[in-house]
Amino acid sequence: MGGPQGSPGPGTRLLLLFLLLLLSPAQVLPQQCVWYGECGVASGDKRYNCAYDGPPIALPKGGYDLMQELCPGLFFGNVSTCCDILQLQTLKNNLQLPLQFLSRCPSCFYNLINLFCELTCSPNQSEFLNVTSTIPYYDPVSKENKSSITELQYFIGERFANEMYNACKDVEAPSSNVKALGLLCGKDVKDCNATNWIEYMFNKDNGQTPFSIIPIFSDAPVHGMNPMNNATKGCNESVDDSTGPCSCQDCSIVCGPKPQPPPLPAPWLLFGLDAVYIIMWISYMGFLLIFFALVFGVWCYRRRHFVSEYTPIDSNVAFSANSHRDNGKITCGERLGERFENGLRMTFTSWGAFCVRNPRPVILFSVVFIAMCCSGFVYIKATTNPVDLWSAPSSQARKEKEYFDKHFGPFFRTEQLIIQAPNSHPDIYSPYPSGADVPFGPPLNKDILHQVLDLQDAIVNIAASFDNETVTLKDICLAPLAPYNNNCTILSVLNYFQNSHSVLDHSVGDDFFVYADYHTHFLYCVRAPASLNDTSLLHDPCLGAFGGPVFPWLVLGGYDGDNYNNATALVITLPVNNYYNDSKKIMKALAWEKEFINFLKNYDNPNLTISFSAERSIEDEINRESRSDVSTVVISYVVMFVYISIALGHIQSWGRLLVDSKISLGIAGILIVLSSVACSIGIFSYFGVPVTLIVAEVIPFLVLAIGVDNLFIIVQTLQRDERLEGETLDKQIGRVLGDVAPSMFLSSFSETVAFFLGTLSTMPAVRTFSLFAGMAVLIDFILQVTCFVSLLGLDIRRQERNRLDILCCIKGSEEMRGVQRSESILFLFFKNLYSPYLLKDWMRPIVIALFVGLLSFSTAVIHNVEIGLDQSLSMPDDSYVMNYFKQLGKYMHAGPPVYFVLEEGHNYTSLEGQNMVCGGTGCNNDSLVQQVFNAAEISSYTRIGYAPSSWIDDYFDWVKPQSSCCRVYNTTGQFCNASVTDPSCTRCRPLSQEGKQRPQGEDFMTFLPMFLSDNPNPKCGKGGHAAYSSAVDLIKNKTDVGATYFMTYHTVLKKSSDYIDAMKKARDIADNITETMGIKEKNYRVFPYSVFYVFYEQYLTIVNDAIFNLCISLGSIFLVTAVLLGFEVWAAVVVTVTIAMIIVNMFGVMWLWGISLNAVSLVNLVMSCGIAVEFCSHVTRAFTVSTKGSRVERAEEALSHMGSSVFSGITLTKFGGIVVLAFSKSQIFKIFYFRMYLAMVLLGATHGLIFLPVLLSYIGPSVNKAKTRAAQERSRGTERERLLYF
Repeated sequence: MGGPQGSPGPGTRLLLLFLLLLLSPAQVLPQQCVWYGECGVASGDKRYNCAYDGPPIALPKGGYDLMQELCPGLFFGNVSTCCDILQLQTLKNNLQLPLQFLSRCPSCFYNLINLFCELTCSPNQSEFLNVTSTIPYYDPVSKENKSSITELQYFIGERFANEMYNACKDVEAPSSNVKALGLLCGKDVKDCNATNWIEYMFNKDNGQTPFSIIPIFSDAPVHGMNPMNNATKGCNESVDDSTGPCSCQDCSIVCGPKPQPPPLPAPWLLFGLDAVYIIMWISYMGFLLIFFALVFGVWCYRRRHFVSEYTPIDSNVAFSANSHRDNGKITCGERLGERFENGLRMTFTSWGAFCVRNPRPVILFSVVFIAMCCSGFVYIKATTNPVDLWSAPSSQARKEKEYFDKHFGPFFRTEQLIIQAPNSHPDIYSPYPSGADVPFGPPLNKDILHQVLDLQDAIVNIAASFDNETVTLKDICLAPLAPYNNNCTILSVLNYFQNSHSVLDHSVGDDFFVYADYHTHFLYCVRAPASLNDTSLLHDPCLGAFGGPVFPWLVLGGYDGDNYNNATALVITLPVNNYYNDSKKIMKALAWEKEFINFLKNYDNPNLTISFSAERSIEDEINRESRSDVSTVVISYVVMFVYISIALGHIQSWGRLLVDSKISLGIAGILIVLSSVACSIGIFSYFGVPVTLIVAEVIPFLVLAIGVDNLFIIVQTLQRDERLEGETLDKQIGRVLGDVAPSMFLSSFSETVAFFLGTLSTMPAVRTFSLFAGMAVLIDFILQVTCFVSLLGLDIRRQERNRLDILCCIKGSEEMRGVQRSESILFLFFKNLYSPYLLKDWMRPIVIALFVGLLSFSTAVIHNVEIGLDQSLSMPDDSYVMNYFKQLGKYMHAGPPVYFVLEEGHNYTSLEGQNMVCGGTGCNNDSLVQQVFNAAEISSYTRIGYAPSSWIDDYFDWVKPQSSCCRVYNTTGQFCNASVTDPSCTRCRPLSQEGKQRPQGEDFMTFLPMFLSDNPNPKCGKGGHAAYSSAVDLIKNKTDVGATYFMTYHTVLKKSSDYIDAMKKARDIADNITETMGIKEKNYRVFPYSVFYVFYEQYLTIVNDAIFNLCISLGSIFLVTAVLLGFEVWAAVVVTVTIAMIIVNMFGVMWLWGISLNAVSLVNLVMSCGIAVEFCSHVTRAFTVSTKGSRVERAEEALSHMGSSVFSGITLTKFGGIVVLAFSKSQIFKIFYFRMYLAMVLLGATHGLIFLPVLLSYIGPSVNKAKTRAAQERSRGTERERLLYF
């Protein structure tokens, strides 16, 4: 009988079973662990894991929070894992260092934590972990025998490893200005890759891993193991809905292509040469062609129409007073000019006569006036502060410096040593157990390092005395962690060893091998200067004893690329506190610096070569230089004084040598010149205007040039004059003064106006010089036409009475009746030889061609004159600072620090405000930090050397709830440092989705002061006290953020042009940040600040300043000359053009002689305008008042009568004094005074005494008929009619 109805038969059952087998997996692997729990101490506080090959165990609920925090991917079901709560806590502790540096890029940290979570807790451990070594362990708690794992293999997918590395390779460490992997890879960033990074993290020698974990990379199964190859997140992907991708700064693929510097402007070339050279050459050739064609044409015309070939070219239009012809009607302008000229003549004639008749009252009044002015010396103030000398209070850099000093404190004072080891040799280090040999430079020999440490300790112990107090380095140094850590900041390679001989000697090894020593520690620290554990067997910290990192590019020199071990020099920098408006504290620093300098000058160690400088060094050396050059300047002036005293007299015979000499008059004239300088200083001292070094050195030279010229003109004109019949001495001197004083007044008043207008300059040095020079020239003229005229009258009376010069009570032996008219040899030379020869028809075209050629050359090279002032030029040749500058340029690898300052007013508590500034995830791609980072990517163009340190990004990392950094006591709410072990310390923010977001509003300000007071420690390297305590200005009782800065470094800057370009580029970057932040219309902005900006800002505008000052000077000279020449506009044009040619040619000399354009040379250029007036105005005025028949004759007469006075008064006087300056020890004197003064005098003399007379002979103004008739009337019936020239 069959079975029950509906029950399946045996065949059906077999079929169902077969189908079930087909639908089931081929192999079902149960979840299995390789470890569980901890057992046995590996080393220190590090423990082994217990071997366990059973199934995953359900995690106690007490570990749920940790699992959710660390490994949310494993938090499902009953949370069965291969780790217990202790292992989770160990994992959290071990992840603190990577968390602080990598969590700013969420996807990077997500991948990294995935790697460790799978290793520690994955329920499928047995698939990719293979235990290869264990040791027995007896558990005293459970009283069981267990096994401790001492080595295992971790099979990791190559894809996973590479993608994790790619997500992390760009992440920045903001406080260290380096890539985060440089701190976590055990190698330099450029040598780090996916495999050696993971190998390093799992190597027990790194100090973090308790036992060896051997990573094996493969995407395919190996030895029956399935590599862990979880899905990863790229740095441009979001981890979840609440976080964005990594920032541009931490992920290059978010940024797109690397920024490229703009192309350099193409040079302006013609035919492959500088276009300006070609244009000026063509212009000059064109001028010569046209000019010589005209000269030749006129010469041919003259040969056809005139008998004599020597007839002047313009004789057909000449007007001669002696011809007694009237060639036309006198114009209104000519009549006005004559009246003005006559008014000046009559005024000075009357005044001269008065001074000679009343010498005692005039001299007494002059002495009283001088005494009153000089009494201002009681209030004299001297400016030696370089900032005040070179930077105007209203300048941008000065305002920015004051803003920085006010909000962050002044930039610290710097004491620096550069040390070489000339007797040491390179050392070869062979790493244990394997690895390529590493060369170490001579100064990195351990014996040398010990000697340098002894030197460093001796410097720290230097004691100075100030105001009966002992001052040591600790009293004045920068100690960023004070009062918790009072160690001074010493940027030295020895601080990798905490300035300790014992740490330097620390090594680990046995009788056969050294496993780790100072070589190992050094190689790690130069890669990770902020590390608190070098992860070698030494486990020594790299962080300096002062609590901050020591960057290798600041303490090592002479290495190639990033091979710091090849260094050939050590650099030690001691930052000393500067003080804002606290002179007593600054004086303490100065006292210590003085002892520091003396100590190093006397330090003797044959194994060390030391170059050094202190903050006060440059100012000290400039003052020493000034004192040493006093003798040079005094000799220079003595040479000029002796020449003036002798040259003023005209000796008739040897018997009358002591009678006819004018030594006493010369000395009086010199004293008048110097008194005018003293009066100028005294007057402005009354008004609180400080004196500068330029005023003391330059103005006496200038006033001597101008004043002595006037003395020679007065005295030599009187010597050549013959007293008229019945004329008294006072009338004769008055008449002579009436003739020459208008010319003196013209030159002096032109210079005074030009100098006073020069005070419109924004450059303090130029403005101060112009102020004092203008007043000195004005007073000098007043004293010359008063006091000197009276003294001249007294001297002539002495001479007429046959009394000796100086010893006026003694009579001479050789009697002579009256003072005879005399003409000096120099006058006769100019009159009879030089003037006629120069103005010959064949000579004049040659002169014009040569001078226009010189002008063309100078114009062609003017744009090549360098701008700036090499600071080494301000030092004496024998200064120790010179050697320091030389070594600085040779060995330094980082430029000055630069701070990008965000002024008060920005809202940091809002998400929008944070995104404008920060550089981490979620921040704007054009934020402040990101733009500075981008600039550092093209450092060769921007001169920004490194990514900026960003306090706000480190703050966000510090405050994250996953980090152990931000904790508070749950009872008081006070900050609890990460190193404190106290159960009442809880994290600042909850480990929720909201808590993981950036703090905003009140939260931001609640925790920021804690961050800024937290000292870095092994459990939290992100504490902001050392790095950022001065970077954030907390205001309103720490409830708001005021001004802040983001610091980086310029690239190495060697020349003035480098400094100028660096400042310009930094300002461009800051302006662009201000614009992209959209704060341009608000009352705050971003600006860059570096300590050198205040000195170099002048060079950004110096070309415009030079053009402005020189044009103002030329314009004022033109106006004054036009008026005082009796409205002779064309004559004023000729004078101005000649002076302009002198100035342009000065630039040509500057290019030829390597003189750069700066405040000193600009002062000299302004001064050369004044001296050029002296060379040109007297000859031009003599030409305009001459009544000879033709321009050639008038030019010859003007040159004959004024040329000798100008030549002897300025050229010879100055030449003697200038030559002495060549022997100065000061490079500034040699370059900016000797070279420029020599060029000034030679160019002035050649233009005034060669070019100008020739130019006047061609295109000088025609004779003023009104002046001619007046001259006829004045001289009619006298001997002077024949001799008339004025």
